[in-house]
Amino acid sequence: MKEEKKATRESYGEALVELGRKNKNVVVLDADLAGATKTNMFAKEFPDRFFDIGIAEADMIGTAAGLSTCKKIPFASTFAVFAAGRSYDQIRNSVCYPKLNVKICATHCGITVGEDGATHQMIEDISLMRTLPNMTVISVSDDAQTKWAVEEITKIDGPVYLRLARLATPIIYNANQNFEIGKGIQIGEGTDATVFATGVTVAEALKAQEELKKQGIDVRVIDIHTIKPIDKDMIIKCAKETKKLISVEDHNVIGGLGSAISEILTDNYPCKLIRLGVKDAFGKSGKAEELMEHFEITSNDIIKRIVNFM
Repeated sequence: MKEEKKATRESYGEALVELGRKNKNVVVLDADLAGATKTNMFAKEFPDRFFDIGIAEADMIGTAAGLSTCKKIPFASTFAVFAAGRSYDQIRNSVCYPKLNVKICATHCGITVGEDGATHQMIEDISLMRTLPNMTVISVSDDAQTKWAVEEITKIDGPVYLRLARLATPIIYNANQNFEIGKGIQIGEGTDATVFATGVTVAEALKAQEELKKQGIDVRVIDIHTIKPIDKDMIIKCAKETKKLISVEDHNVIGGLGSAISEILTDNYPCKLIRLGVKDAFGKSGKAEELMEHFEITSNDIIKRIVNFM
């Protein structure tokens, strides 16, 4: 893991420009937040393929659905609280039900939005999106993974929800790292415990892995970048090979990554999973790092729970 940090929303903006150069069918929509979502990079280079719909998120999703029927590949972006929350009805009935080729790319997810507070901290979006038939759900952890995902999801003929963060986080992977939709990334071979993480918490899990090694506890980290379809085989394999299991996410513990893993375990290999995340509460206003400490999703929290678990 490198010292350099970068927000996945920034990587998203850069990746859109590269994708736009390669694929003329790609169009981008935003809801008056292009500066924050970084779609302004695409707008600057391809003004004729960029549509600012204004503060009308439901309209943006409906427009994206219409564009997809004309062989365009629309990327619709806004904050997650508006993308998954305010536009849920349109996503459900206008995009997922007819299985249209719309890519919903939501920035500012989770409590790491920070000072914007509870109203803008979307901690239910994974739950909402993964329950929708036909929807693929991806939560990226760093620059390389984001750039891969932006291009890769154009190969999926159907709806995709891509979860992006405001907080700058460490760069984990090299540009030549191999990723695959629906396949988790295993980092380390530890058998004492498995830490399943997604998005901004992957870096925290890796910090915990490094510190625990100094204490003689060897853990593996699984980057679950695809929440749906989730890597069932990887989850069962880790349950069989490691003594303890823990999940960590910048999301409500109800319905998110931990719930998805629990569902797999219940059906295939019943065992205990400790779930770290927001404990069925709304967020608070504060610095992102302080909020991660408050809601106990930092590397220190992972270390503490694993040590206690052991």
